[in-house]
Amino acid sequence: MINVFGSKVGHEEIEEISESILKQWMGMGPKTKKFEMDMAARLGAEKFLLVDSGSNGLYMAMKMLDLPKGSEVIVPSLTWVSCAQVVLLADCIPVFADVDMDTQNVTAETIKEKITENTSAIMVVHYGGLAVDMDPILELGLPVIEDACHAVDSTYKGKACGLIGDVGVYSFDAVKNLSIGEGGGVVSRHGEWMERASLMRYCGIGKSGFEASTQGKERWWEYNIVEPFIKMCPSDIAAGIGLGQLKKLDDLQAYRKKIWEIYQSEFGEIDEIKTPKDAPNGDKHSYFTYFIRIDNRDSVAKYLFENGIYTTLRYHPLHMNPLYKSKAVLKNCEELNETGLNIPLHPSLTMDDVDKVVTYVKKAIKEAK
Repeated sequence: MINVFGSKVGHEEIEEISESILKQWMGMGPKTKKFEMDMAARLGAEKFLLVDSGSNGLYMAMKMLDLPKGSEVIVPSLTWVSCAQVVLLADCIPVFADVDMDTQNVTAETIKEKITENTSAIMVVHYGGLAVDMDPILELGLPVIEDACHAVDSTYKGKACGLIGDVGVYSFDAVKNLSIGEGGGVVSRHGEWMERASLMRYCGIGKSGFEASTQGKERWWEYNIVEPFIKMCPSDIAAGIGLGQLKKLDDLQAYRKKIWEIYQSEFGEIDEIKTPKDAPNGDKHSYFTYFIRIDNRDSVAKYLFENGIYTTLRYHPLHMNPLYKSKAVLKNCEELNETGLNIPLHPSLTMDDVDKVVTYVKKAIKEAK
């Protein structure tokens, strides 16, 4: 079966992990610090914080904003469930916004429709790695969390996605562009917020006993808890995988782009397929997923599956999930729920795999007529 998502790891990652194991340093340590420094440099951030998952990074972002309990946070409906879950866990209310049909991103217009006197923040998602049009959203004057989990290599007007709003969050799970198995990252343009996040990550403890001992403190085992928070520490094993991935990220991204361009060329002239948007001039795409729209989506997906090609819809619109008790009617999200399909795009695909996907998508279109 050709998988819809995937990553590519090898000897670079094994070398980094082996070093940590041989040095008996498996928890958060020197590899974590190096990965954080290297990611900060790549993104152009003052500081980068590695955490144990992108979902937890989103929760940390919510806590960093210190929003009033019971206030509303506008969230795109077409996104991963964590976006809404962290709003609830922070004692706020998720309010779902529609997305643009062509980009699958929220816009200032779809957000404006949802703003009330109780709105305290906006969460945007750079869907598939295509940057949201951020300037009009920033002009709305509300704090903005950027879910850049698909957008580790994306830019908006020359600036890294994640560094445009107030807090940015990345994901490094098993299928993301930079994969460490499980992990996430947090950045902010507010230096004091990042200092607080560093303390929160380790159960809200000001300094570990080891850190205190190296700074000459007597009774260094006594620590100061600055605020209640859960543990979100990464490991040096995960960070080592990340360092291996960073060494080849540009090559991995170039390969993703090659597949994307083949699909754009092969599917661009087929009337039945609506292809995804390329990044506008001045922006950079991460090519996390390739999202097409077809009227007979279910039959096409079934045909592809029967011929060894796995596809999916990433994501089911959250406002349609009974858990959230939303009464929203979001026309574009609901149409995408019936027509959208993610097809395979990742660096483990061979060119033969890509050829097979192209061939069988075309065949599926003919079969479904």
